[in-house]
Amino acid sequence: MSVKIPRVFNIQRFSVHDGPGMRTAIFFKGCPLRCAWCHNPESQAFDPEVMVSLEGSEEVIGRRYSVTELVEEATAEVLYYDQSGGGVTLTGGEPTCQDADYLEQLAVALQMRGISVGIDTSGVGPADTFSRLAPHVDFFLYDLKFIDDPAHRFWTGASNALPLRNLELLASLESSIYLRLILLEGLNTDRDAIEATMTWLTERGIGVAGVNLLPYHRFGMDKYARLGRPAPAEFTTPTPETLTRIRRQVESRYPRVTIGG
Repeated sequence: MSVKIPRVFNIQRFSVHDGPGMRTAIFFKGCPLRCAWCHNPESQAFDPEVMVSLEGSEEVIGRRYSVTELVEEATAEVLYYDQSGGGVTLTGGEPTCQDADYLEQLAVALQMRGISVGIDTSGVGPADTFSRLAPHVDFFLYDLKFIDDPAHRFWTGASNALPLRNLELLASLESSIYLRLILLEGLNTDRDAIEATMTWLTERGIGVAGVNLLPYHRFGMDKYARLGRPAPAEFTTPTPETLTRIRRQVESRYPRVTIGG
């Protein structure tokens, strides 16, 4: 079996925003989406890129790691996982667009060492990859951007048909799903947009372990200049009042709602 080894552009230790407990977040390079607000533009291309560091020197972003190498990186922090209920989260980019054999081998190897495995995804990978990974993954952080397909196409460059199908697939497999709603003021925060999302989910019986409301932020926008790219559009962060109203709307269907995470 030939395994295509993917590239990783960051390994972030002691992360508290990528699932429960203290986690090691492994960022895979490559994503088919081009979200207008993306704060990790170095994650988009699958090939290596040259990026200017904060100190002003050029560095190559993206290197290949074997499964063994990543497992070694992850097991270095196993004491913190055990104490905090943490583990490893595969993120990106879009991890599910990497080689399925590689991802399955990695998830199995981590679980064999007693390490919790989570995947942060926008749902744009092949359905077969999700089916293969589901038995070896403890939870999915599922980023749902727009329930409206034209809006999804306009702001991310792709239809939401595949992400919605994969969300239904994971629900049918009874995977643990933490739904993450990316919120941009004036684009997907109005009452009707939130209600449409909740209606779509509940009509299909999508069960979730929790919902994370993720307000837009501008962290990482300096990376575009460091990659030699034009700056992206600037969006507006939802007000505290808007977030409170959305939280109450979502809690009417799903009681476990947090802002951030």
